[in-house]
Amino acid sequence: MRKTAVVTGASSGIGAATARRLAAEGFSVVLAARRRDRLDALAKEIAEQVPGAGPSGAGKVMPVTLDVTSQESVDALAEAVNGCNVLVNNAGGALGLDTVATADLDEWRAMYESNVLGLVRVTQALLPKLIESGDGHVVNITSLAGHVPYEGGGGYNAAKFAAYAVNDVLRLELVAEPVRVTEIAPGLVKTEEFSLVRFHGDAEKAAKPYEGVPEPLVADDVADCVAWAVTRPPHVNIDRIDVQPRVQAAPHKLHRE
Repeated sequence: MRKTAVVTGASSGIGAATARRLAAEGFSVVLAARRRDRLDALAKEIAEQVPGAGPSGAGKVMPVTLDVTSQESVDALAEAVNGCNVLVNNAGGALGLDTVATADLDEWRAMYESNVLGLVRVTQALLPKLIESGDGHVVNITSLAGHVPYEGGGGYNAAKFAAYAVNDVLRLELVAEPVRVTEIAPGLVKTEEFSLVRFHGDAEKAAKPYEGVPEPLVADDVADCVAWAVTRPPHVNIDRIDVQPRVQAAPHKLHRE
């Protein structure tokens, strides 16, 4: 029987790339995000490209509308999923680049809700199924911003530092259970939406973090890390993967041409 992976934030970027890759690795995949039209399109794409994947059968790909900031929505996801072997907590994101002195606290709350409380809600809801599987795996997509602070990153740093803490506490608390816990902390990843959302749709500002960077990471690079971690033998836990482009030495240190 194929294992089932639930991927949150699957409508674009790292989440969509991870869903594609896990389907290619043989998982049945639950695509979970707010934008159902994008999920439906991705499900169709995967079904066409991956042998055995489709709306039914062992390799099914199932889209589920999910808002990780809503307990009702998270409960509906848990109800819709029969079993779960892998949970990829990817939903989240950054808002703004303000200093602490000028911070928009509503944006800080929104980042905490999605990056931290959303992660906890989904994990709580699916943890019984992960334990019941006998070989569960929680993969939390955080950021190097959750380990190294940088100017203008206060709100995002705070949220991702919290997500990192939740990840490590969860591993401690589940040490007697058949559930592995992995953190994947990417550096600069160029996706179609992350920076655009951060800068509220301002395309010029959104392009600046990538200016002069010859080869930033792309979503498939992070998906590759997820796939590698979840396909290790059941007794092997990959605690954390820090991944960044070769031209990045730290979140605040990049070589630009």
